[in-house]
Amino acid sequence: MWCGQVDLKERESSYQNLVDSYYELATQFYEWGWGQSFHFANRLKGESFYESIRRHEYFLAGRLNVSKGKKLLDCGCGIGGPMRNIARFTNCDVTGITINEYQVHRGNEINKQMGLLGQCRSVQGDFMKLPFKDNEFDGVYAIEATCHAPDRLGVYGEIMRVLKPGGRFVCYEWCLTDAYDKSNAEHRTLKKLIEEGDGLPDVATCRYVAEACKEVGFEMIEARDLCDDLNIDMPWYHPLTPSWNILSQRFQFNFIGVRLVTVALRVLEGLWLAPKGTAKVETMLKQGALGLRVAGEKKLFTPQYMMVARKPMSK
Repeated sequence: MWCGQVDLKERESSYQNLVDSYYELATQFYEWGWGQSFHFANRLKGESFYESIRRHEYFLAGRLNVSKGKKLLDCGCGIGGPMRNIARFTNCDVTGITINEYQVHRGNEINKQMGLLGQCRSVQGDFMKLPFKDNEFDGVYAIEATCHAPDRLGVYGEIMRVLKPGGRFVCYEWCLTDAYDKSNAEHRTLKKLIEEGDGLPDVATCRYVAEACKEVGFEMIEARDLCDDLNIDMPWYHPLTPSWNILSQRFQFNFIGVRLVTVALRVLEGLWLAPKGTAKVETMLKQGALGLRVAGEKKLFTPQYMMVARKPMSK
């Protein structure tokens, strides 16, 4: 189980085990506290949390520029919340890939429950070595997933390979902004909390991921941080801020909630009602959440660096 101090080189070299172990442990926490779509979204005035999540997914789907019946790939699909919403929004056929076996089974279980097995499917695989033919998909998207790749050139290159010429790749990336200063000790600490709390090999900069995307041959249509948009009523990190409302999931982030949840999980572990290590996983996720929130407040980090890229017709 990965939940301790791991240096950068080790995280990069063992990313498959790192990511698989992280999501094996974290998926049930995410689904319980977040729903079926494991990503952030800014909220506009009057929006609920789940409305903002769906809008964020539909906005990405619209940038894919695909019509009914086309084949899409969700690169790093989790349990498939975005896959199902985007399939219904676009009327496209969507395949999702995730490295974690539990997520594959859970995603397909929900696909079946929602009557979408003929239109959506989750498969297990490594997005650094996609198990698909060249030029197989009309569009590819990734929502806060390719941050788990040890090498952006590798994952973007694989996406380029399976995408049809003229097709689009649209993603939301986790990135450090220009405000991040690697000589600043606090900034480095926050970066480390995000990486170790969220199972990441490394957090890249916005500039790096855009250049990597172009380096593998994509034509960049648009690249920008959606956190800079106007009319944002609540920032993406709002769900990670402490609250004293005992009915809110944000209650767990105040100092009393942190202690109560940890003690409760340890009791459940002792009674064999929760798997061994559950409390440690919850502590790991809380450290990641702290890093994300503070880095978000300081504008050092964004989970919403959007890139819209196209595979040239000659590829």
